[in-house]
Amino acid sequence: MKNQENLTSMQHQKKTIEIKSKTKEEAVKEALKELGLEEKDIEVNVIQNPSKGFLGLIGAKEGIYEITVIKKEEIEIAKEFVESMLLKSKINAKVNATQERNLIKISIEGKEAACLIGRRGETLDAVQFLTGLALNKINKDSHMRVIVDIENYRSKREQSLIRYARKVAREVAKTRRTKKLDYMNPYERRIIHSALQNDKYVITCSEGTDPYRRVVIEYKR
Repeated sequence: MKNQENLTSMQHQKKTIEIKSKTKEEAVKEALKELGLEEKDIEVNVIQNPSKGFLGLIGAKEGIYEITVIKKEEIEIAKEFVESMLLKSKINAKVNATQERNLIKISIEGKEAACLIGRRGETLDAVQFLTGLALNKINKDSHMRVIVDIENYRSKREQSLIRYARKVAREVAKTRRTKKLDYMNPYERRIIHSALQNDKYVITCSEGTDPYRRVVIEYKR
């Protein structure tokens, strides 16, 4: 039935397959099965109508149909979701989106967007979480991760946490007393652990259950 396939996987290019079939309905059914999509995700272009031929047998020809995928890429879905959230919140900001393998990075630029950072980035984390949910709703088999940042907050926060971790580590090394840090999300805890993993005088571990999980810095005996 299918005699030629031309799939393009580069972002923003449309995927198309060419199918030979007796009817348009059969072509669509085969395309949906092949692509794993729903009918709303494709467009059908008739290249050649089917011909029954003499007595429905001699000279009969199958129709040729070009099926084009119009389903949006996940990076577009993530970007549009954040843009919609900003619009509903009446926040004037620019949204940029890039993709590195299975990681989508959403960067929001604009002073008005700073209100979405929240205390220690809690509101920003919520925006990131909701964006990830939006992707999973569209594609349940998605393995994409999403990072949402505002005015380079995460980079600044990372540097701040590293300085804080080293400061507390010096204190623990000097007093030899264990120090328990404030509750942090997994991302921030990883930054602390990474910053001190090669420290000569202290070791780190985590205790508690999210969202009440924290890093503990102990003197290395």
